[in-house]
Amino acid sequence: MVKITKEAALLYHSQGKPGKIEVVPTKPYQTQRDLSLAYSPGVAEPCLEIQKSPETAYDYTAKGNLVAVISNGTAVLGLGDIGAMSGKPVMEGKGLLFKIYAGIDVFDIEVNEKDPDKFIEAVKAIAPTFGGINLEDIKAPECFKIEQRLKEELDIPVMHDDQHGTAIISSAGLINALEVAGKKIEDVKIVVNGAGASAVSCTKLYVSLGARLENIVMLDSKGVISKQRTDLNEQKKYFATDRTDVHTLEEAIKGADVFLGLSKGNVLTQDMVRSMTDHPIVFALANPTPEISYEDAMASRPDVLMSTGRSDYPNQINNVIGFPYIFRGALDTRATAINEEMKLAAVRAIAGLAKKPVPDVVNEAYHVNNLTFGPEYFIPKPVDPRLITEVSMAVAKAAMESGVARKQITDWEAYKNHLRELMGQENKLTRQLYETARRCPQRVVFAEGTHPNMLKAAVEAKAEGICNPILLGNEERIAKLAKELDLNLDGIEIVNLRHDREAERRERYARILCEKRAREGANFAEANDKMFERNYFGMMMVETGEADAFVTGLYTKYSNTIKVAKEVIGIQPGYNHFGTMHILNSKKGTYFIADTLINRHPDTDTLIDIAKLSVKAVRFFNQEPVMAMLSYSNFGSDTEGSPAKVHEAINYMHNEYPELAIDGEMQVKFALNNALRDEKYPFTRLKGKEVNTLVFPNLSSANATYQLIQNMSETEVIGPIQMGLNKPIHFTDIESSVRDIVNITAIACIDAIVDKKKKHCKTLYKRKS
Repeated sequence: MVKITKEAALLYHSQGKPGKIEVVPTKPYQTQRDLSLAYSPGVAEPCLEIQKSPETAYDYTAKGNLVAVISNGTAVLGLGDIGAMSGKPVMEGKGLLFKIYAGIDVFDIEVNEKDPDKFIEAVKAIAPTFGGINLEDIKAPECFKIEQRLKEELDIPVMHDDQHGTAIISSAGLINALEVAGKKIEDVKIVVNGAGASAVSCTKLYVSLGARLENIVMLDSKGVISKQRTDLNEQKKYFATDRTDVHTLEEAIKGADVFLGLSKGNVLTQDMVRSMTDHPIVFALANPTPEISYEDAMASRPDVLMSTGRSDYPNQINNVIGFPYIFRGALDTRATAINEEMKLAAVRAIAGLAKKPVPDVVNEAYHVNNLTFGPEYFIPKPVDPRLITEVSMAVAKAAMESGVARKQITDWEAYKNHLRELMGQENKLTRQLYETARRCPQRVVFAEGTHPNMLKAAVEAKAEGICNPILLGNEERIAKLAKELDLNLDGIEIVNLRHDREAERRERYARILCEKRAREGANFAEANDKMFERNYFGMMMVETGEADAFVTGLYTKYSNTIKVAKEVIGIQPGYNHFGTMHILNSKKGTYFIADTLINRHPDTDTLIDIAKLSVKAVRFFNQEPVMAMLSYSNFGSDTEGSPAKVHEAINYMHNEYPELAIDGEMQVKFALNNALRDEKYPFTRLKGKEVNTLVFPNLSSANATYQLIQNMSETEVIGPIQMGLNKPIHFTDIESSVRDIVNITAIACIDAIVDKKKKHCKTLYKRKS
């Protein structure tokens, strides 16, 4: 477990702007008109609309995406009753989690009131502000009354996460752990150590899932909760057992199938675990020290199925797997409550997700290759990006089916896409690329079949239905790697280009290349040797039509790949150069940047080719280019060096393409701020237009810019995208992730589809002629 020092924690919270959250405007505010719309007099109009129809508050304000995290500080984490103000860092932290995991805005509210009735009245008074209320760190038994009253008296979702969050996640874990153990919930004997809010809620949810009350024994600080005791509150009475033969944890746990601990550390011994039945399930959830350590539990017997609340051990029961997405589904349906149906839907969605193949981003986060459902993985990891769609959608559906939804969702695919876009997992451009590629999957050669990321990408691309992969490499090595990574290679072709059985094909490719380059010093022996190299062989597969596209770059220097591409594939007619582009998908919009990879010090002619190729590339993505050619000077203010080259390139483009929205040379601030540009340079072709395409004066500036933006923001970067070669040959960066490669694969497929259509049109034209 990562050790956090007092000094580090205090510095984290105090450095820069104190605290962890802030309010950010969502509407323009730069001009006087903007401010008049935001406040007086424009703000009066939505106020009057809401007065006429209160439901429109969801349309004109942030209510529908705003949750109150409310506490009185009486049960803060493991700190106890430290007071409302002292608990504020926790409430801010909860707000941060809501935002980063589900895109939900939060106001943290610390109420200095311990009287339950007064606390309830305070919450009710501020409730109109919010779309939902998350009660936090309120001690039992008061928390039960507070939540129950607020649920009855308010028409927005209210949930005490300390109760229900743990209940939902542990219930999902219990369902799956029982499946792994081969047991049924209605048959198992359950021991619950702890009788606070969380323990009571967990056990009630287990009963809703099928556990039998007569099979449950609950303990508090005084021992077994039995019907003989006279000191029980209503919550404890519900679980009081008829048994008179057990009084202590040691006695109760003998022969038990499940242990749930929500009490204190080190109360469960190894001997107690050994006294449980075969394949015992132990959920030791006390924090920061569990009832028994993971090491001690595993050492006590090898068949134990173990969960804790800690992130450094398998099967962490972490509330963040649940509450952001439960509220997301509730808010998106404008639900009046979070009811049992919604909680059970969340349980089943979380449990079901653990049985699905784990995405690469999760494996990478935990530095493993093959998380699969079983004893060490029966609860999804908090970083799993699918939680936002799986859980939120299940909760939203349950809200509608149970009658608490005021807003109906009819297009679930659109809602799923919205959730992905909300969290930056996907955007419209990426989705369009995949959908287009799926319509006509192409044969794509992956050069480095023995590279883990490229192998994963090929399998994922196949699963996505965007291509039919062909892997280059030794089939035994690829099969071994696939087994280590738990990847299914069904339907994926493997070509061992260096094997003797490929000798005839190597010779055939060599003859074709030799004939093509006969006047450039090529000979058959040299060409045949080149066919042992993956880039030559793979590109020749595309050149001869035995494949449709080629993806390479993880093992190869760009300079070598560029040389091979020019030699085997060649540059498109009408151009003397080719280049690459990166697409930046930011919150501000989509931007196309060139040339990011190929031309180090472009002269005027090269810049002209890059600009022309960029126009084609942007239109390839169904957008109309509005192009700024960049420099450190503006419109001829410097007449030497790179500004002069850009200036000359602009003059050429203006003369040859009078209708094209292109101008320069200009600084980045004028390219991206059209109001500033239009005011200072009203003569430009870009007047009134938003620039979406940036052509840089050299490779260093373009490459550094996209990497800087990629590493300093949440902007998604797609690329490099090849522009100007005769065939769909595409490159990856050495550090490309699996997703990067799949994105490039989709582009390569579309490139191949377009290339085929162009050839078909040319053939028809020749026939008609």
